[in-house]
Amino acid sequence: MAKEHSFDITAKINLQDFKDALNQVDKEVANRYDFKGTPYEVNFKEKEKHLVLVASSDNKVEALFDILVGKLIKRDLSSKVLEHLKTEDASGMTRKATYKVVDTIDSKEAKKIVAEIKAQGFKVTTNIEGDAIRIKGKQIDDLQAVIRHIRGLEWDAPLVFENLR
Repeated sequence: MAKEHSFDITAKINLQDFKDALNQVDKEVANRYDFKGTPYEVNFKEKEKHLVLVASSDNKVEALFDILVGKLIKRDLSSKVLEHLKTEDASGMTRKATYKVVDTIDSKEAKKIVAEIKAQGFKVTTNIEGDAIRIKGKQIDDLQAVIRHIRGLEWDAPLVFENLR
């Protein structure tokens, strides 16, 4: 039995699940009556980590986004993986919404998470290691209590708990 147990808090997303959700959106929208004969586009720029939704009106862009959020949730991805950057006019009388794909915890939020864990008095140690927070403790029960507590609070980043050992 290990003397010390640990886990990581990150904001990594499963990129394959994300792409599968985008493909499902494309299939659903192609069959929807309200999108028949209207231009739309779902474009993921992987290098820039940007998602672009293009449709004929703001309402259709919002509908595309709602469909996408539903598909993400079915794949256990948080809707917080998308951060709205801007909505603007595009060519051909269409509207374009750009979203940033969030897959890291920024340093301010990491510090808030660490401070929250310390404020609760859990018998664990915390380290910020790059874009992950490593939590170590002697009892697995203590680590599970930390996970329950952090999940119960509202955070900006889509938190993922991994590598519990």
